[in-house]
Amino acid sequence: MSRIGKQPVTVPAGVKVALSGATVNVEGPKGKLSRTFQGVTFALEGNEVHVRAAGDDRRSGALHGTARAIVRNMVEGCATGYKKNLEIEGVGFKAILKGDTLDLALGYSHPILYKIPAGVKVTVTENVKIEVSGPDRHLVGQVAADIKQYYPVEPYKGKGVRIVGEFVRRKEGKKTA
Repeated sequence: MSRIGKQPVTVPAGVKVALSGATVNVEGPKGKLSRTFQGVTFALEGNEVHVRAAGDDRRSGALHGTARAIVRNMVEGCATGYKKNLEIEGVGFKAILKGDTLDLALGYSHPILYKIPAGVKVTVTENVKIEVSGPDRHLVGQVAADIKQYYPVEPYKGKGVRIVGEFVRRKEGKKTA
């Protein structure tokens, strides 16, 4: 039995949770999310969602805490939302938002066009600061990771796309003596 899975998920005011079998639907001011789970059952008691393992098998026990954490992230995302801030560093490196496409100039011979998925909002300020926000924690993190992957920060000059607050170990350049 999971210690995390035993704890109930508190639903804040303004957020609605609907359960239908193994499917959880969450609706709030920041958006709507839906997810179907296997190996767990849900119960809505007042303003709390309780997650229980469907059986005593190993798979249900393994998914118990994970399902509870995902439901909590869904509730929190629909209530307050999630955001990741990225920063582009390097001479001539910039980002421009063109509709639902992010145009990145990262020192390559061609521009990088990244199609922003539905459910995620991307804003660009000062041509080098990107904010990725939305109700789905996994999708926000995945979009930020995808953008960062086009040019990860290199350790010598520090050029590249980084998540704000991320530590990058810098290396000393080659010495000639």
